[in-house]
Amino acid sequence: MKKNIGSKLALYPTPITVVGAMNGDRPTWTLVGHTGIIGHDRVLVSLAAPHFINGCVKETKKLSINLVSEEILPQADYVGSVSGNKTDKSDVFAYEMGEAGAPVICGSPLTLECSVADIYQTPNFESFICTIDNTYVSEEHLGADGKIDYNTLKPVLFEFPTYQYLKTGGVIGKCLSFKKNPEK
Repeated sequence: MKKNIGSKLALYPTPITVVGAMNGDRPTWTLVGHTGIIGHDRVLVSLAAPHFINGCVKETKKLSINLVSEEILPQADYVGSVSGNKTDKSDVFAYEMGEAGAPVICGSPLTLECSVADIYQTPNFESFICTIDNTYVSEEHLGADGKIDYNTLKPVLFEFPTYQYLKTGGVIGKCLSFKKNPEK
């Protein structure tokens, strides 16, 4: 029997990301645990309204979503622990400018370079609805078919209630491969 524990945000774990945006001629970065897919043509980045980076994103209408691997986790955790209002975080990551004008972390295994299409505001949060301009993937994480291989990419996951970072596990099976009606 299930127990009702109230209205809880319980769709975890999720991939942890570092969002990048330009602050004038320098990048700024922040750790983000709330990103998601809202359709085949849009992604969402939800940030607390007081974040410094929000103003940069609103000004440029560009951002990057950089998946975090274990290799860059210490830097990612750092940019989530200090405020861009007080700390210049521009030199934390080696970066290149993406073709659409957002900073792309060189050490991230996968980066989405995005344009802001809309901003959805809720109490204390701003959610940036974005289109994907470009997707950059480290070549070692591309299969022979040119598709992303998440078995090698292994993004770090974030679990909110306990603020823990988790690893991905093994493959259970292919989607839509359990064709028989399961017994109850």
